[in-house]
Amino acid sequence: MLIGLFETLRTHQVPVTLREFMDLLASLQAGLVFADMDDFYQLARLTLVKDEKHFDRFDRAFAAYFEGISSLQDLKLDIPEEWLRKEIEKLLSPEDWAKLQGLGSLEKLMEEFRRKLEEQKDRHQGGNRMVGTGGTSPFGAYGANPEGVRLAGPARHGRAVKVWEKREFRNLDEEERLGTRNIKLALRRLRRFTRSGHELELDLPGTIRQTAHQGGLLDIHMIPERRNRVNVLVFFDVGGSMDAHVQVCENLFSAARSEFKHMEYFYFHNFIYESVWKNNERRWSEREPLWDILHRYGPEYKVIFVGDATMSPYEVMSAGGSVEHFNEEPGAVWFERLKRHFRRVIWLNPEPQAQWSMTRSTQHIHELLEGQMYELTLAGLESAMQSLSH
Repeated sequence: MLIGLFETLRTHQVPVTLREFMDLLASLQAGLVFADMDDFYQLARLTLVKDEKHFDRFDRAFAAYFEGISSLQDLKLDIPEEWLRKEIEKLLSPEDWAKLQGLGSLEKLMEEFRRKLEEQKDRHQGGNRMVGTGGTSPFGAYGANPEGVRLAGPARHGRAVKVWEKREFRNLDEEERLGTRNIKLALRRLRRFTRSGHELELDLPGTIRQTAHQGGLLDIHMIPERRNRVNVLVFFDVGGSMDAHVQVCENLFSAARSEFKHMEYFYFHNFIYESVWKNNERRWSEREPLWDILHRYGPEYKVIFVGDATMSPYEVMSAGGSVEHFNEEPGAVWFERLKRHFRRVIWLNPEPQAQWSMTRSTQHIHELLEGQMYELTLAGLESAMQSLSH
C-alpha cells in the first residue's frame, strides 16, 4: 500500500528518498500511530518532507493517492476493519450514536459495508445499494445518505459519519507568489547569528563540561543571547508600474522587518539616481543623497533592490533620462558606485522571469547586476538569499 504512496510523492516532485521512506515504515512498525488517518498524515509529512516549501506538493500527492485507493479492489485489500471502526467511532457524537442505533448499530453498518465490497465487482455510479459515487448508498463518495461513510471526494451534503479524505492544504510551493509567512522562511537563509550583549542564557554544554571538571560540583555558565547580526539595506521602487505589486512588496517589507533587526530601507522611482527618500509623502522635501548613504552604511550591508525594472532604457543609461527630474549623471553610473561600495547587491523582480527579455531596461539592469536579478517567488528569493550569504 505505501509503495504506491512513495511513487505518488515522487510523481508530484516531492524529493523523498528511500531512506526517508524506510524511516516512515519503521515508525509505523514501532506503533507511533495506529488507526488514525490524521496522525498518519502528520507522521508521513514529518518523516518524508524535509523542507516546508514542499508541504503543498505533499498535501496534493497525499490527497491524490488516498483518493486513488478508494477503488474497490484497493478498499478490499488495504482498509483494516479495525482502522475503519476506530475512525468512525472517533467522529461520532452522542446524536450520531443514537442515529446509528436506529439503523441497527455500528457493527451492522460495518458488516453491511464489508458484504457490499465482496459482492461488488466494478465501479458503481448513483443508486442506493452499492459502494460508489452519488446516490443514497451509505458507502462511497458524493452521496446523500444521512449516516454514510464517505470514502473520497469533497463533501456535498456535510452529513457523512466519516470523511475519508478531508485535507486542509497550504500554498507553500516554491513557484507560488509570496505571502508574509513563506517570505520569512526564505529570508531566514540569510540569517547569521552571533552572541552579543549581556549574559542572559544558560550555556548548557559549558555548564556540563565545567561541572565535570569540578568533580561534580555544579558550575553554572551563562552566555550572551544569540542575535541575528546581518545588516540589510533595501531599496523599494514605488509608483507607476509598481502599483500592481504593492501587496507583495508590503509582504516582503513586513517579513524583512520581522527577520532582520538591522535593516534600513529607502524608496526610489524606476531607477536609482543621486537621491532616495524614506517618506513618500515628503519625497521632494526630505531626500537622502546617495553619497550620504554610501558613507553611512558599511560594505558589510547586504543590498536588495525591489522593482519590476520596467521603464524607458534612457532612464538607466542616459543623463536626463529620469521622468521626474533632470539627472546630471546616468542612473547606471550611480548604480556602479553603489556596487563598488557594497560587496553584495541583488535585485528582486516581481515580474515573471519569462518576460524579462521583452524589456530593454530589464536587460540593461540584469547586465549591470551581472545576473544577480531574481524573480520574486519562493524559489527566486531563496536563490537570492544564498547569493547574498556568500
